[in-house]
Amino acid sequence: MEKLVTIDGSRITDIPSFYAEINRVFMSGEDWQLGNSLDAFNDLLYGGFGLLQINEPVVLFWQHMEQSRAALGYAVTKRFYEDKLLTDSPYDKDLARDKLAALESGTGQTYFDILLEIIAEHPNITLRAVD
Repeated sequence: MEKLVTIDGSRITDIPSFYAEINRVFMSGEDWQLGNSLDAFNDLLYGGFGLLQINEPVVLFWQHMEQSRAALGYAVTKRFYEDKLLTDSPYDKDLARDKLAALESGTGQTYFDILLEIIAEHPNITLRAVD
């Protein structure tokens, strides 16, 4: 039996609000929350903590997906990579520069695109847009 899970994309206006929504939906029974991390989101989808069991079949309904696509689009993604280039940032600055250059040239992924790619890497999860 597939578990049905719904994300409310109208609550997503930027990267922190995406993780707030993910925590609201997937982590409500936990005494801790996911940080704003693509790796953490990927780990969550494997299951074993929060709402999902390990490799549990899930239909993920994403309401207002186009609103989320716009909110996590070019401008937010550009700031995401620029923040990684700050002097005190522990991130791989060469990688961030490359990703930023690709984004600015029109060939790179937005944050939203990256999220969709992560979801697609989990064969137990079926994504459905609900607009």
